Amino acid sequence: MNQAIRHSWIAAVAMFALLFGALSFVQVVGADELKANPLNQRAILQNYCSDRGAIIVGGTPVAESVETGSETCKFQRTYPQPELYAGMTGYFSQNYGATGLERAMGEVLTGDSDQLFLDRVGQLFLGNQPKGASVELTIDPELQQLAYSLIPDGQRGSIVVTNPKTGAILAMASKPSYDPNKVAVQDPEAESASINEFLKVPGINLNQNVSGPTGELLAPGSVFKLVDTAAALSSGKYNADSVLPNPAEMPFDGISYRLPNYAGGNCYTRDTASFAFALQQSCNTPFASIALDLGRDAIASQAQKFGFGEDLGDQLKLGYARGNGFPDELDAPGLAQSAIGQKDVRATPLQVNMMTSAIANDGVQMRPSLIKTLRSPDLRVIDEPQPEQLRTSTTPEIANQITDWMVSAVSEGIANRAGVPGVQVAGKTGTAELGNGTNNSWFTGFAPANNPQVSVTIVMEGVDITTGAQLTSPNAKKIFEAVLNK
Repeated sequence: MNQAIRHSWIAAVAMFALLFGALSFVQVVGADELKANPLNQRAILQNYCSDRGAIIVGGTPVAESVETGSETCKFQRTYPQPELYAGMTGYFSQNYGATGLERAMGEVLTGDSDQLFLDRVGQLFLGNQPKGASVELTIDPELQQLAYSLIPDGQRGSIVVTNPKTGAILAMASKPSYDPNKVAVQDPEAESASINEFLKVPGINLNQNVSGPTGELLAPGSVFKLVDTAAALSSGKYNADSVLPNPAEMPFDGISYRLPNYAGGNCYTRDTASFAFALQQSCNTPFASIALDLGRDAIASQAQKFGFGEDLGDQLKLGYARGNGFPDELDAPGLAQSAIGQKDVRATPLQVNMMTSAIANDGVQMRPSLIKTLRSPDLRVIDEPQPEQLRTSTTPEIANQITDWMVSAVSEGIANRAGVPGVQVAGKTGTAELGNGTNNSWFTGFAPANNPQVSVTIVMEGVDITTGAQLTSPNAKKIFEAVLNK
């Protein structure tokens, strides 16, 4: 009898242990996996209908959850200024998931972050549903609105504005954009119809990021000549007094191709050029000759020091396309073309801005930042990222010399339409030929040159020479004035 009771007791204990273990696994070990399971509709609905924290710009939400009055789904995600901020916020959808900051900062916005553990415990103790934390961005709302307005509707383009001393992103606008409110709906058919409608827009990218409005890496054209200049000065073979060869065309052995200077510019007026003149007029052949003299590795090394080829997605909390750095295994014509930002060289507007900001900041490149503060539901600051040095891109002496030449490119050269009366502006233009009669038109620069407060990079895709000139340097001037007049 005792033996039978003992066996029954052991079996009961074993079954209890098995049941307890299974429950523990479900609630603790396997909770995250079950929550993330796409077949778990309850988790999806609970997450979608939760009170997510707001994404805030200048004290105003640009993404927030509002009460619906419904018992089945109590909160609805809304975007008060949708097209203006879609490239950063992304969307939060029941069936299509999340993109942009809605995805990258998801744990913070839902309240599931480790930083909010005590807040969750407190809410559960009070019998309340946990609330998400808010994410405040470094974006200046006035500059964001201005940058967005400077890209004409129907034009593919991007504008990045930063503080070169801190790395804070002040504006990051691109077109075409879209309305994430049309995806954050509870009607699956309407949600799907909106996605299909967006995808019909030429050049749109629903996972928009700082790689540009099309999500593609872009040929930087002549703004890449700043890399060549830094590499030349770093080599010790060149200095401020160097005289550079400036033939109208550069020939290559064994082939008929010749690398030309722009026929419509002033580069044709002389056979040799100083660094100042070469950058003022953006002559091609002097920089191609520098690359052929120094070799591919020297240019590639300097490009890497400026951040070309680096992925900063984790730091920015946004999707970030990795530039290809500088191509490998180049023959002489390929190296010459690559040195002027053509052939297979690709970069994002942010990468070009980071290079420019490093020059503005005495050669020190700051880590770009988009997050200003994270605040708990009771508005307590739980995180406030500080400016951080990313790398030393070049020496202060070289950075200051390049700055002087960039100032002359604005005061005396083809970037003159970026000039602001009474302020020294440093700038560089670029035109990357696309092979179909159109170009990517660039401007990148900073101001004031002697105490930089703002760095601006603009690119307009698929434009002719005249349109590009109208939409880059003059628009940079408007942004410089807006910042400096604050």
